[in-house]
Parts: sequence; C-alpha cells; structure tokens
Amino acid sequence: MKLLHTSDWHLGRSFHGVGTLEAQRRFADQLLATVETEGVDVVLLAGDVYDRAMPNVDVVNLFDEILSRLNKAGVPIMITSGNHDSATRLGFGGRIMERGGVHLRTRVADLATPLLLPLTAGGDGAQLAIYGIPYLEPRLVADELGAQAPTHFAVTEAALNKITADLGTRAPGSAAVVLAHTFASGGITSASERDLSIGGVGAVPLDLFEDFTYTALGHLHGRQQLSETVRYSGSPLPYSFSEAAHTKGAWLVEITVDGLGEVSKIDWPVERGLSLLRGKLEQLLQDPHWTQAESHFCQITLTDDDRPANAMERLRTRFPHTLVLMFEPDNARNQGKKSYSERVSSAVDELDLCCGFLDHVRHRAAADDEQVVLREALAAVHAQKAAL
Repeated sequence: MKLLHTSDWHLGRSFHGVGTLEAQRRFADQLLATVETEGVDVVLLAGDVYDRAMPNVDVVNLFDEILSRLNKAGVPIMITSGNHDSATRLGFGGRIMERGGVHLRTRVADLATPLLLPLTAGGDGAQLAIYGIPYLEPRLVADELGAQAPTHFAVTEAALNKITADLGTRAPGSAAVVLAHTFASGGITSASERDLSIGGVGAVPLDLFEDFTYTALGHLHGRQQLSETVRYSGSPLPYSFSEAAHTKGAWLVEITVDGLGEVSKIDWPVERGLSLLRGKLEQLLQDPHWTQAESHFCQITLTDDDRPANAMERLRTRFPHTLVLMFEPDNARNQGKKSYSERVSSAVDELDLCCGFLDHVRHRAAADDEQVVLREALAAVHAQKAAL
C-alpha cells in the first residue's frame, strides 16, 4: 500500500503580495503526476488545505478540481483540517463526499473513525487503518475529549487514546497511520509539563506517536524526519523567504503486512526559486555571483553607508522579481549617528529639523536640491501664516 504524505497546501495564499494560484495549479499537476507514476493508493493531506477560513471562489474551485482529478484516477484522499482552515466549512458534505473517496476528518467526533483498507489480497485479514485528527484548539475541545487540562498535550493525548482504543478492535496485525496538524517535538517527552508553542500551535511530545505504524504531520513547512515513523511533509510551495533553502515535495510511504516499509522523498521543483541577497547596491548590480538570482524572487538587504536613491527601481533592472528590500548599514559612522530624539533636541532651525527627519527615515542626508525644496516649502508656510 503506497501513501503520499502531503500537508499545508495553503491554497489561496499570496507571497509578499504576489498571487500563487497559478503556482498552486502547477503543484496540482505535479501531485497528480506523482500519483500516476508512483502508483499511489491513498493521498494524505495533514491540514491547512486553505490559507484562510473563508477562501475565495477561485481557490475553492481549484481544490474542487484537484479532488475531481483524484476521483477520476480512482485514488482516495484523507484530509484533516489545520489551524488555518474553518473546520466546519471544510467538513461540509463530508458524509456524502466519502462515497467519492474524499475522507474528511474535521470533527472531533470522527477522529477515531478510520479509513479502512485491506493489507492482504483477500481483504479478510490485516487492515490499514488511517485516522485523521483535526487541529485541536485546547479550550474548545478539552471537554468533548475528556482531556485532563485545556493544553495541546492533554487534548492530543486524549485524542490518541481514543484512536488506540479503536485500533484495539481491529484485526490482529493491522497497521495504523495517523494524520495530525500539530507541532511535535523530540526535545520533550510525555513526562514533561512544558507547554511550548510554535506558530500558535503548542508543542506535543514525539513519543505520543510511537505506537503507530506511521504519523503524517502537518504545520511545519519544511520537510523533515523526526523519527523513522514520524515525519513532516512540509508545504508544496515556499510561502516565506525563510524557506529559501527548502526542497519542496512530499513523502512516499509504503505500508506492508510487516509494518512500515520504504519511505522516500518526492521532490516537486518550484517554477521560481527564492534568493536572499546582501551587500552594497553597486556590488549586487555587478557581481556575476548573483546571476542565478536574476530569475528568482528576491529578498535584498542593502548595507550601503547611506541609503541609495531609487534603490528598488535600480535593483529591479537586474533582479526584476525583488519583493522585499531592507537596509542595514554596516559602517562605523552609522553606528555613531545621533538618535532621532537627539536630532530633534539639537536642531538649530526648522530646515535642520526637516533634514534630520529625512535622514532618519531613509538613512540618507538631504541633497542640495532637496534642501532648496525644503527651504521653499518652509518659506511658503511662513508667508501663509503671516497672511492670516
């Protein structure tokens, strides 16, 4: 049995103001191509289907198209809701969609109800039981789960206890796969009383999942292995410059009658890479080292002593897809500059005050022609005041 572990599609998300819908359509093609070429039996989507609780129409239509294509290929999908999703909206029509191979787990009441698939040819022996845990907001679900406390650890433990109890009713030798949208940490154990939090999701101990054949996690956007049986697939596209070094893709997971088989990486190359550039403006514009970045989305940090005029426009002559521009002067002279409050208190006249403000907000002193404009503006203000 081959499972494709994915998560964090974040359909509808933008990247620093640039829409990603076409890139997500391309990802959908990669997903379906992988399903076909690798002979995938089930697709797993561990939360954050959408980027927001109320996605727009084009985004919903894209998700509908992906589900339709999977249905046509005869491949079921198990989906859990993440902290970015509206569980109620995502789960609408779930009981009907189940008949078409779309298995939604967005309600606490359904988390111990598995998708059951035969692991043997006859269909009367060991089974693969796939369970989906929706994102659990502790304060909202603690009572329903009978958790000891409204913490991420307590509600996750309670949910997994329910799954373990159901698994005990299955045929001997059955394998269990669990989907969860959470932050699991190998640095804490079930005995820990710490309640850590990453990205709004509290950390849960890794050893909570040790009794399952495989745990497909969502929430973190970098593909990673926490243990042999617990992994994050990461997001299929980069959604921040912190992901510049990521290789995006999924995990292809093989489950056999003997348990977990081979787990291999599936890479989905992105159409436009990400680059983080740092240096002085003229160096960046001329240095051949940055040739590859010319086609990438760029985050650029300029270290010039003074903020260059028209920096973004000039950078985009070489790096047309620059999206983020920052300034961090690294010279000693800037470190010794007066603070803005010191400039205000020591200004000798109104022109000096205006020039100090200009230097403060853009890290570049007022040029001669700019001082002329400022003098004229101040003179006009004084003349208008005198006429009143």
